Amino acid sequence: MKPALLKIATDTKSTFHVRRETSPSNNNKWHYHLEIEIVYFKKGSGTQFAGDHISRFMPGDITIVGAGLPHYWRFDNSYIGSEPAQQADIIVVHFLEDCFGSRFLDLVENKTINQMLQRARRGLAVKNEEKKLVAILMERLTESEGPEKIIWLLKILQTIANSKQVNTLSSMGFKYKFNEEECERINAIYQYSFAHFRNKIFLEEIAEVAHICPNSFCRYFKSMTHKTYSRFILEIKIGNACNLLIESEFKIGQIGLECGFNRSSTFYKYFKKITGKSPATYKKLYTGQLKEMPPEQAPERYYEPISLYS
Repeated sequence: MKPALLKIATDTKSTFHVRRETSPSNNNKWHYHLEIEIVYFKKGSGTQFAGDHISRFMPGDITIVGAGLPHYWRFDNSYIGSEPAQQADIIVVHFLEDCFGSRFLDLVENKTINQMLQRARRGLAVKNEEKKLVAILMERLTESEGPEKIIWLLKILQTIANSKQVNTLSSMGFKYKFNEEECERINAIYQYSFAHFRNKIFLEEIAEVAHICPNSFCRYFKSMTHKTYSRFILEIKIGNACNLLIESEFKIGQIGLECGFNRSSTFYKYFKKITGKSPATYKKLYTGQLKEMPPEQAPERYYEPISLYS
């Protein structure tokens, strides 16, 4: 699967690039770049892809993407369009591994940072209370100039490197195959899938979008993403259901219908298979209604697929 190589705009006065966005980027598609990326979603929600990982991102989430890892932030419909119903607020940092010098990360004092950046090649999600501290540091980074910018970035990297609350996203077995022709094809599949996942997508239909014969599509998609297309659609549906359970007033049965499940029993079955919890338990734990449950049992905004090869 060949995502587009994105060239990050550089500022000749800065060693690394920091920007704040209030609307989804024009590069909101499957892509990669040579720079490491740290993104803080202060406001905004949607679905994120990092290698072969797929999950929801929500306000307050922080993700790190290592150099060369394909990724894609697909914002919810309320944040996109000519007149979006909601405005996003995102802080993004891009920097090269050697931006402070070719030997900087080899210093013994930077061992933990270097190890964390190596892990980031599979994508990292900062979890729980650590997100709040990193978010504060990201805000300060956007307000600083001169040497202070370097200090704040190092503080961010040190905080993440020392944290025990960081999850790896993409699987160990994910191997990226470079093939320039695949970029637009994968983007077309993703865009069509998000637009139509609530309805049954027939094999001939999605194969036509990908310009592949139906007999070859399933094998092609699994070879590119490490998962079947049916599993991919299921994860999109459950991710959307997780969001509706938290953000909407819909009843659980209605949420199942909104996400493309024709039967409540089917919705319950697959929701528990993906998240490990029933929809009702997920909602109660997340909103704190089951206060007798220990905090470590509360669901995260990220849900982990049972198997990337199912």
